[in-house]
Amino acid sequence: MSIYSLWGALEIGLIFALVALSVLISFRILRFPDLTVDGSFPLGGAVAAVLIAADVNPFVATLVAMGAGACAGALTGWLNVRLKVMDLLASILVMIALYSINLRVMGAPNIPLITDPTVFTLLHTESIDDFVFRPLLMLLIVIVVKLLLDGYLKTESGLAMRATGSNPRMARAQGVATGGMVILGLAIANALCALGGALFAQSQGGADISMGIGTIVIGLAAVILGESILSSRNILVITLAAIVGAVLYRFFVALALNVDFIGLQAQDLNLITAVLVTVALVIPLLKKRLRAGARAVKGTVGGATSRKG
Repeated sequence: MSIYSLWGALEIGLIFALVALSVLISFRILRFPDLTVDGSFPLGGAVAAVLIAADVNPFVATLVAMGAGACAGALTGWLNVRLKVMDLLASILVMIALYSINLRVMGAPNIPLITDPTVFTLLHTESIDDFVFRPLLMLLIVIVVKLLLDGYLKTESGLAMRATGSNPRMARAQGVATGGMVILGLAIANALCALGGALFAQSQGGADISMGIGTIVIGLAAVILGESILSSRNILVITLAAIVGAVLYRFFVALALNVDFIGLQAQDLNLITAVLVTVALVIPLLKKRLRAGARAVKGTVGGATSRKG
C-alpha cells in the first residue's frame, strides 16, 4: 500500500467524517432514522459543481450547497412533524425526490470540475505537495466543524435537541418544542452531509448522480465503528468517535483493496462495508463477555480465598 493511497484514504475518510457527524445527529442524538443523506450528499455535490462551473466562487458555492442540504433535511422533518408521515418513510420520500432534483440541478448525469477552481486549489500553497495539503485542509475543516457542533450541543438549544431524542415526552413537559428541534436537527445534519458532498465533488474533480449511493451505510458504519473503539457518554468523545470511525473505515477499505493477497476489487466495496459493520457490532458484545468472564473468575478466586481463610 503506497503513501499516496494512505493520504488519499485519509482525505476521503475526513470528508466522510462530515457524513458520520450528520448520521450521529440524526440516528444517535435525535433517534431519527434519516435516509435523506443518500440524497443530500449528491445534492451538495451537484449544487457546488453547477455553481463552480458557472464561475461562482467555490467558497460561496460550498455554502449554498450546505443551505440546499439544510432545506432537504428540514423538508424531511416537516413531513414527519407537520404532516405526521412516519419518520423513516418521510426520509425515503425526500431521498427519492432528491434523485430527480439532483438531475434537474445538474442537467446531466455528471459535471466535471477538472479545470475549474475549487476550495482545495484556491488555498493550496506550492510549499506543500497537493496530495498532502488536501488531507491537512480537510482535517482543519473537520476540527472546526467538530468544535462548532460540540459548542452548539452544549447550548440551551443543543441540550433541548438532545433531550428531544432521549425522552421527547419529558422534553415536551419541560416546554421544549420537540417538533421544531427535530426539524432543526435534521437541517443541521443534512447541511453537514451536503458540505461533505460539496467537498467530495471538488476533491474528486466533479459531481455524479450516483455519488450518494450507500452514503447512509458508510455513515452508520463509521459511527458504529467509532463507538466500538471510543465508548463514552461525553459529547466531545462521541463526536470524536464518529470522526475516528470514518477515517478508520476508509483506511480499512483502502487496505482491503490494495493488499494483493486479499484479492478484493472496487466492486467488493459493499462486501467490505458489511464485514466492517458486522465486526463493529460484535466488538461491544465481545467486550461484555470478556468483562463478565473476568468478573466470574474474580468472584471464583475471591470465594475460594474466603473459604481457605
